[in-house]
Amino acid sequence: MFSDVLEKISWDETTQKIASKTDADVVRALAKERLDVDDFMALISLAAVPHLEEMARLSQKYTQERFGKTISMYIPLYLSNACTNFCVYCGFNHNNPFTRTTLNDAQILEECKAIRKLGPFENLLIVTGEAPAVAGVDYLENALHIARPFFNNLSIEVQPLKADDYYRLTKSGLNGVVCFQETYHKARYNVYHPKGMKSIFEWRLNGYDRMGQAGVHKIGMGVLIGLEDWRTDVTMMAHHLRYLQKHYWQTRYSVNFPRMRPSESGFQPNVTMTDKELAQLTFAFRIFDHDVDISYSTRENPQFRANMMKLGVTSMSAGSKTDPGGYAAEPDSLEQFHVSDERSPKADPVGYHTYPQSLEQFSVSDERTPAQVEADIRREGCEVVWKDWDKIFD
Repeated sequence: MFSDVLEKISWDETTQKIASKTDADVVRALAKERLDVDDFMALISLAAVPHLEEMARLSQKYTQERFGKTISMYIPLYLSNACTNFCVYCGFNHNNPFTRTTLNDAQILEECKAIRKLGPFENLLIVTGEAPAVAGVDYLENALHIARPFFNNLSIEVQPLKADDYYRLTKSGLNGVVCFQETYHKARYNVYHPKGMKSIFEWRLNGYDRMGQAGVHKIGMGVLIGLEDWRTDVTMMAHHLRYLQKHYWQTRYSVNFPRMRPSESGFQPNVTMTDKELAQLTFAFRIFDHDVDISYSTRENPQFRANMMKLGVTSMSAGSKTDPGGYAAEPDSLEQFHVSDERSPKADPVGYHTYPQSLEQFSVSDERTPAQVEADIRREGCEVVWKDWDKIFD
């Protein structure tokens, strides 16, 4: 299990090692065809900043050699905002006083139909909060059966499951699993995840091994930028990726590094990442791994996503609604889901504040329609890929 490997990698020593990288280290890394994690650390270091143009050219070269001038499109479908976790940065936090919604069969069906009207999406990401009692394996399997006639490629982003459960879902049409470790800083992990199943660091960390053991076709990884030092966190993810590729070599992989944005919800990011730094990270990951899928969600603004689509990014979401029932709902019908508790913010046991939230897990920055995103992608000289998997391969 990767938890055994991570125990041998010092967070503090890794941070210091990245900070000590020199211009010569960067030049050496850029001259190599196949990089190791030490080379990756050089490319995300401050020493690499003067080399960003060269990194961008290499990133573009490797991206086009492997993926062509294409962007794969996907769309998330939120089925439930019920959650038993107390993540201090998340709108789904169990403490947040709003009505929880879990879609029934008829509502899931309506959401699928509504998404098909938005665009020819074939890649669907099913998302829930982590509440096994209402959105457990039986519920997810049923949702896969409902969605399957509408979409060729089905992925989930839900609570970590047992290997047997992942295997069971693959037999019901599941193609991929996305799971964010959030941060690899074990000593600080419980500051952000104080209670609930998500507070068990190793259970989440070793979930990727269970996915690989179950034969999941594609595994999505990610860290949340804003919790801990981003350079150290993504280095740990690079270690993790190499481990998974060695042990589960038949599986495809994707990476994502969404940035938290300052908000009024009580929790402010501990670390900020500029557009320039996110570009550097994207270039570094593409140079580090030519085959990994690099995904940007609608958390990022339209202009930045447009600028990066030929320089390393290979998949994007579009038209995203992060509230259950958001696609099929009429503009006024969300009223039934609005927060009725107007009490002032209240501190939770670990000192953070939770506010009445909307149904949305996070705010969307890119609010373009799928058709607008498609037009902008084509304007940048790229082709849109709506479908990169077919049911006949299952």
